[in-house]
Formats: sequence, structure tokens, C-alpha cells
Amino acid sequence: MTSRRDFLRAAAAASAAAALSPAAAASAGEPSTAARLPRRARPRPTAAQLAWQRDEFALFLHFGVNTFTDREWGDGTEDPRIFNPQSLDARQWARTAREAGAKAVILTAKHHDGFCLWPTRTTTHSVASSPWRDGRGDVVREFVDAARAEKLRVGLYCSPWDRNSPVYGDSPKYNDLYIAQLTELLTQYGDIAEVWFDGANGEGPNGRKQTYDWPRIWGTVRRLQPNAVMFSDAGPDVRWIGNERGSAGDPNWSTVNPAIVTAPGVDGPEIIRSLQHGDRDGSVWRPGETDVSIRPGWFYHAAEDAKVKSVDDLVGIWFSSVGRNSKLLLNVPPNRDGLLAAADVARLRGFKQARDRLFAKELPRLGWGWKIGPGKRIEGMAALPQPTALGVLRLAERIDEGQQVARYRVDADMGDGAWRPLVRGETIGYCKLDRVATSGRVARLRIVIDDFAETITTIQMRLFAARA
Repeated sequence: MTSRRDFLRAAAAASAAAALSPAAAASAGEPSTAARLPRRARPRPTAAQLAWQRDEFALFLHFGVNTFTDREWGDGTEDPRIFNPQSLDARQWARTAREAGAKAVILTAKHHDGFCLWPTRTTTHSVASSPWRDGRGDVVREFVDAARAEKLRVGLYCSPWDRNSPVYGDSPKYNDLYIAQLTELLTQYGDIAEVWFDGANGEGPNGRKQTYDWPRIWGTVRRLQPNAVMFSDAGPDVRWIGNERGSAGDPNWSTVNPAIVTAPGVDGPEIIRSLQHGDRDGSVWRPGETDVSIRPGWFYHAAEDAKVKSVDDLVGIWFSSVGRNSKLLLNVPPNRDGLLAAADVARLRGFKQARDRLFAKELPRLGWGWKIGPGKRIEGMAALPQPTALGVLRLAERIDEGQQVARYRVDADMGDGAWRPLVRGETIGYCKLDRVATSGRVARLRIVIDDFAETITTIQMRLFAARA
């Protein structure tokens, strides 16, 4: 493999003027903030992974018998007759998600208690045995129809752990049952954008543990929903970020080493570190999804109505998830009426308003001049149309060409010709957000790439003025 030093020499020789003007970038069909160098083989996202990343923000809806027992994990002995949401309105869920700025929604079609929110043929532990809609209801159907009416992409979570199924722990039989459940969900409800798994694997009612047939499970999804991404600890398309606090690692690479995170449910310090940060030299593209609940719990509990996360907390989570090359999956659980609680809806509205204020004043795109400096350094510089107090800086790479940046900094000139450090970091990826604070107005900006994986393709900088 060509060394980075040899690569830089070749790149420098290929650039006669050792610089790329804004006009040259535009003529090449790239934004004027582009630094173009020869392309190398790095892992890249599929079309489905790229669409998933561009969503940036999705809502998770934990709903089921736990909503009515006031528990987080059911044990599978619940009477289906307790499930009876009197005012269920999936359109309210979807409308709230869209108004909050989410692009997708994911529903717990089945949690660990085994209760199915659709009238499955695989078990009587489902909505068909409940009084809701006189036993003829289908929460999954109402959910997907509402989501599509609001132009949202649809995801479904079907827990592999099933504390109700009498065959759980008889691995061949339960794997057949689970595949049958997935087949129903993936053939009866149209296009599914994300299929969500976890590695939860406790005992079933017979006291035995199950061995999941992950290759068969993943193969079934790929066959029935080829455009869907699959989420779990280990992917295969999207990985868990390693915690439920709403915080992606910094740095956070979208590439991982599949030899470390091999299957859902595996654990250990090295695995958590890999989930949090990815791997600069990872051989597969497996971006991280940051899941967190708006409440202390994942299912609705009336006692938590006063414990909904504050707008400031949610904005902080935005910067530590979306702002660290991840996608935010925010859980907002429906209550016993089948509605999103007023406190949660109000907080989501405030969250959206706060983001709108932060990103309200975007400055015009700048024309950048780029040059290859000594050693590994690549440098770009641009002048602002007028000196401006900055609030937020958003950097982005063209991730369809891979993730490359490994160390960078942005410096500011306040008009006196002296460069002062503004932000610094390691990875950029799809999105890197930084709040910036300066004692005055910025006249010029300089971005310096001090290290990269193999090549630099395109870097975009968007600037947002500080709020008055």
C-alpha cells in the first residue's frame, strides 16, 4: 500500500499551483469549499446507510403492555386484556415527530414481554386478545399509515428476547417463530427503512436461554426489505453508540473493525470503546446511532411527567449526537390513552424552537482557497463578507466518498491578522457541530487538516451567526 507520505508527494505533483481556487472547485462540480485530491479505497456507505444518516433525527416509541403495568421490562405473564388505549392516535405521534423535525419514527412492535402490537398468527399474546378495537386492532398498521401520511420513514423494533413464548430456549423452534414474526412485519406493512434489534437474551418461561440465528435473521431482512438498514450492537448496517445517555464518542468514526464487535449482546471494555468511537482503520462502514429517552424510563410512567428532559438538555444531546457524526434516536413513549403526553409534546416543541434559533442566521457560503502544506498538512482559508460574531460552526465531509479527516483545527482572525484557535477536533464525518465563542467579530477563517486516513475529498463548512 502506498504510504501517506508518497501519497502527499503525488498529490502535490498533481496540483500544478498547489492550490484549488473557488472557481476551479465550482468548475469541477463541487462546492467552493472543496479540497480535491486523488481518491483512495476507503469503506463507504451504501445508499440505504446514506439515507439513514441524512435523517439526522428520529423518534422512538416504546409502547405495549408495560405502559399499563407501569413497568420497564415485562415478564411475559401479562394479561392481554390490560392493553386498552382509549384514545390511541398514531397520527398525533407522527404529526408531533414531524413538527419536532424528525425524519423517521420507530415503534416497538414487540418488546421483551413478547406482546405483539399486530395481530400475529404466531401467538395469542397480542392485540388480537385485547379489548382494544374489539380485538380487531393493529397498532403497527395505524403507526405506519400515520407515519407515511406525515412523510416520515418507518422503522420497527421486534425484540428477539421473548419472555412469553413457551418455545424460547428451544433454539431451532424459537428461531423459526421469530423469523415468522419478522416475515409478517416485513411483508404486510410496505417499505421499512430501519429494522431495530438488540442483543437482550435472558431466560424464557422454561428457564432456558436462546441461541439466536443472526445470519438467518439478517438474511431474512435483507431478502424481504433490501433497502432497510439493520441496527444492533453489531450492525450489520448501523451500530449502537455504546450508551443510552445521548452521547456519541468524540472522536466517532463510521468505520469499525468487525472482528471486535462480532454479534449483538457481546460486552466488554474494548467492545464499548469500539461502539463509542468506531475505528479509523476499520474495514466496514457501520455508523453509530445514539439512542436516549426524553424521560428517565423508556415506557410511559405518570410519575415521570415532571422529569422530562429540559430543552437545554436536549440541545446538548443534539450536539453530542448529530454533532458528533451520529444520528439521534429520541424515545418519546405514548401514555395509557395512546397519546404522547402534553409535557413531552411541549418539550419537543421547545427543542425544535431552540434549534431553529441556533441555526437561524446562516452566513453565505464562503469561497475557499486550498493548498497542500509541508508534511501532512492541508490548509484552507476564506474571508467573511463582513466581520461577524459566530455562534455555531458545522463541518461536513462527503461521506459517500468515505470518512477521512483524523485531526483538524479551525482558526479565526479577528481583523488584526493574527490567527487564534477557534475549534479543534479529530473526526468530522457526516456532521461535526461546535458552538464557538469569540470576544469579537471574525474577519477570516482558516481550517487546517493535520492528519487524515488516506485522502481528503470534500469538506464543507457552514457558519451560523451568534444570536443577538
